[in-house]
Order: sequence, then structure tokens, then C-alpha cells
Amino acid sequence: MCIRDRLHTRDYYSVGGGFVVTSDELEAELDATKDVNRADDGDTGEPYPFSTGAELAARCHEAGLSIAELMLANEATRHDLDELRTRLLAIWAVMEECVHNGVTRTEPILPGGLKVRRRAPALREHLLQTTDRTDPMWAMEWVNLFALAVNEENASGGRIVTAPTNGAAGIIPAVMLYYMRFVLPEGATQQERDDKVVEFLLTAAAIGILYKRNASISGAEVGCQGEVGSACSMAAGALCAVLGGTVDQVENAAEIGIEHNLGLTCDPVGGLVQVPCIERNAIASVKAINAARLALLGDGSHRVTLDQAIKTMRDTGADMKSKYKETSRGGLAVNVIEC
Repeated sequence: MCIRDRLHTRDYYSVGGGFVVTSDELEAELDATKDVNRADDGDTGEPYPFSTGAELAARCHEAGLSIAELMLANEATRHDLDELRTRLLAIWAVMEECVHNGVTRTEPILPGGLKVRRRAPALREHLLQTTDRTDPMWAMEWVNLFALAVNEENASGGRIVTAPTNGAAGIIPAVMLYYMRFVLPEGATQQERDDKVVEFLLTAAAIGILYKRNASISGAEVGCQGEVGSACSMAAGALCAVLGGTVDQVENAAEIGIEHNLGLTCDPVGGLVQVPCIERNAIASVKAINAARLALLGDGSHRVTLDQAIKTMRDTGADMKSKYKETSRGGLAVNVIEC
């Protein structure tokens, strides 16, 4: 028999976390979870268990806690709080290091064969040399830079924080750096800065839990709405929190963040997390900031709840054709020439 004769083929898809499934398994899992809440109903020993956004808000209101404070109380059942704070600050340090590495790289082209031009270093130099800083979008230019830097670092094989995934890793650090650089008073002490980091990350984590339990953060399962969409939602809610938003305003910000990413496909050109992924993080970072600011203009009441938006995202992902879910068989992946 000629070894060139094809005997059998089967497609496998990465669903995150190191897991792979066949196309049949992927469809079966989405069908099984379409109308079933994925929350773990077991007793976790947490003082404030929650599996939905409504439950999270209710627990906060009942106990008079912010989302970050509630998360801290729950985490105390598993971790020493001083150790937890140290770990959270270590995560932030890696995020900052990632941005620094991304803006100081000297290689002009990203690896991988697409010959994508690295933009972060040049953009940084442009911003540093710009003397007229009266442009009202000045801060947004830096947000773009932060997000591009992280995702170019990801494309280069550098160390990043999956927040919540590699493909969406630039959004949370970009939005948090925006707060640190352009919102937090310059005279803030290190203790105050660290407190805001902890509050931001704990709030973002609570929102991320809702996506993990009730939908997905995997582009292979639900498209990029599950990656960039959930990251945008997490960042929007977290920013709203550190800006002084109420629990209801935070939930509103998170809802706005995902609502306007619904249906976002995952269509990486050449199967690489570069085009359109890198730029998509920059756009979503600005969108997250806008979502937080919009939420703060209201009193927290809104027509669409975060739970409804998450369910819609899950249902949309289940209905989405597989070629739009990280397979590089549809969308930009087939309409953009790779060379």
C-alpha cells in the first residue's frame, strides 16, 4: 500500500485548558449545555456562594459587600488572605512586565509566517514624542498601545497572563493600566495602588466565573465572543468597580461589555493568534472603558441583565457554524490571503 493513500481523517478542536474534542463531541457538549446551567451545585463551604449574576448581586446586597469584598470572603475559605493578596499583585506584576516587554521588542516582524508588522514599539515612541497632548483621545491611544503590546508579546511566545485566555490577554491589563496611569491620582500611595489592583482583579474574576459556569470562554466552543467578549465584560465591570460604581452599576457595565460583542466570530488568519486577534484586543479595551463610563452615568438599572446576555452568548455560540469557531475555515481566515 502506498503511504500516500489516505486511510482515515478526523478533526479535533482545542477547547481551552489543554483539552481537545472531536467535532461531534463539541456539538454534543454545546447541545447538552444549551439549556442547562453549568454551575456546580455542591457545597463549597464559601460564605457567599453564587452561580449567576443575580445571585452575586443579591449576596452583595444582603451582606452589604462589594463584589471584590465578597470574593475575598469566599477566597478566605481556601487561601490565607495575605498570600492571596501577594499572588494577585504578582499577577499584576507579570501583566506590567508583559506590556514593558511588548513595547521594547526590537524585532520588526512577528514570528509565524504572516509577516505581521509589530506596532507597539513604534506607537510608544510616537506617543512619547508627541508634545501636543490636548487631544481628548490621548489616553485612548495609550490603551491601544497597552493592548497591542500584550498581544504582540503573546504572538512572540512571551510570558503573559491568560485573562481569561491567551487570545484575549491584552484587555484586562490595558484597562487596568488606563486606570493606573490616567485616573488614579499621581499622589496615590503604593498601598492605595495595590488595593485598587486587588479590587480590580477580584471583581474581574467574579465576572469571569459567571462565564465559565454558565457559558464558555473558549473560542473553539462559542467563537471570539467567548474570549474577547468575556474579557471586555470582565474589564468593564472591574473598571466600574474601582471607579466607585455600585454592585448594580458593575453588573450593568459587565453586561454592556458582552452585549456589544455578541456574535463575534473566531477567525484567525493562518490559524495564528495575530490577525485580527491583536487589534481586536485594542478595540475591546476601549469598548470596556466606554461600557464602564456608560454604566456610571446610570443608577444600575437596565433592561438587559448580565445573566440574559451570558445566556444569549452561549446560545449564539451553539448556533454558530464551526467554521467561525477557531478553525480558520471561515470569515477573515479564508478571505485574507496569508502571504
